[in-house]
Amino acid sequence: MSHLLLALDFGGTKLSAALLQDGESAWRGHRRVFSPSGSRAADDLRAMLQMSRDLLQSHSPAAIGVSFGGPVDFDSGTVRLSHHVPGWEEVPLREQLQQVLGAPAAVDNDANVAALGEQRFGAGKGYRHLLYITVSTGVGGGWILNGQPWRGAEGMAGEIGHTVVDPRGPQCLCGKRGCVERLASGPYMAQDARERLQQEPDKGQILRRLSDGSPDTITGKLLSEAAAAGDALAQEILDRGAWALGTGIGNAANLINPQRVVLGGGVTKSGERWWQRVRDTAATVTLPEVHVEIVPAVLGDDAPLWGAVALAEDLLKHGDS
Repeated sequence: MSHLLLALDFGGTKLSAALLQDGESAWRGHRRVFSPSGSRAADDLRAMLQMSRDLLQSHSPAAIGVSFGGPVDFDSGTVRLSHHVPGWEEVPLREQLQQVLGAPAAVDNDANVAALGEQRFGAGKGYRHLLYITVSTGVGGGWILNGQPWRGAEGMAGEIGHTVVDPRGPQCLCGKRGCVERLASGPYMAQDARERLQQEPDKGQILRRLSDGSPDTITGKLLSEAAAAGDALAQEILDRGAWALGTGIGNAANLINPQRVVLGGGVTKSGERWWQRVRDTAATVTLPEVHVEIVPAVLGDDAPLWGAVALAEDLLKHGDS
């Protein structure tokens, strides 16, 4: 007997929903909307429920898997907070979805869910010990150990973005200095580029031209384009970010010894120079006896949705057991 599975992804800037039958490898339906500026938790939840109803029409899901862009208590299905959208503090999201949509639900942090997606359906397929890292608006990580998600004692395992690699570095949003996220994420690298352009008017000419002389328009993507075009300042900032990420990966590999590290997120599209810098740095940090592959994710922006499918599938298995 086949079952309809509903997969939901509450991202920092966008909301995605998808529907498929268990065992299928293609969406039966897919929706995505961007959160408007000033959006709050209630607005995002309302929009997600509307997309879910549009996909389901008159049908009911057998199970719901949910990826959320922020800390989550997996056991209770409670969202602790969102760093991007206000109003998500201590929200019992699993309970709310179950009440409205009438099906069992599982809710987890987006990095954990994306790790599960890549392990079941993507670049980590066939690997039992895996670290997934997303490098985008922030830097988050998720562990798969012995084929299962490893969340830690309080659901906070995998926060590689807040591994300190430069104690004298710039201050991160979390309050510490020199975190991987502060040095390697797209928005922070763009911020550093804007500051450098103001401080050093003779540098970053390609970056200035690509931004039409408006530093406020610089994004991580534009920084990558400038670096690819040969801008030394952009390359320097990207190199520092790749060094920070590689250092964090090397330390994590020494500690847990995964078979494979899968990297996803927009910053990973920064070109071969960036990838080589990440790999070379990780190799200098890891012990000679520690061997780890660092490869790109294959599911792209849909990794959390596919991970949500895996969560829903697990709910069905546990329900049938």
